[in-house]
Amino acid sequence: MEVLKFEKGPKAVGPYSSAVKVGNLIFFSGILPINPETGELVNDSVENATEQILKNLNTMLSEIGLSLKNVVKTTIFTVKLEEFSKINEVYQKYFESFTKDFPARSTVGVSSLPKGALVEMEFVVEA
Repeated sequence: MEVLKFEKGPKAVGPYSSAVKVGNLIFFSGILPINPETGELVNDSVENATEQILKNLNTMLSEIGLSLKNVVKTTIFTVKLEEFSKINEVYQKYFESFTKDFPARSTVGVSSLPKGALVEMEFVVEA
């Protein structure tokens, strides 16, 4: 197992690694919608939160020569499951700019998330 460290993107908010590589798979821990430049949570809407998460992931992937087309599995956690269609619109827009083939995905409605976030996502990526 190799622990990956990123210069850009949000830092871990606890005792865990942002991502680990095992073989040709990279497992990203849950990414919150944190603006890495300000350290502030983007939480004004599920659309903006989703966009920030995908920007963060794309920034981290680009550091290691990959893109959203390398994502094979996404898990979405949201406290606003009733607004899933809004999350889905942003998600679709981001992935379509890299690939026509979407990764496998699960979505889970939860009662709360770390730091009071509206959305959190974790990813499995093929290197």
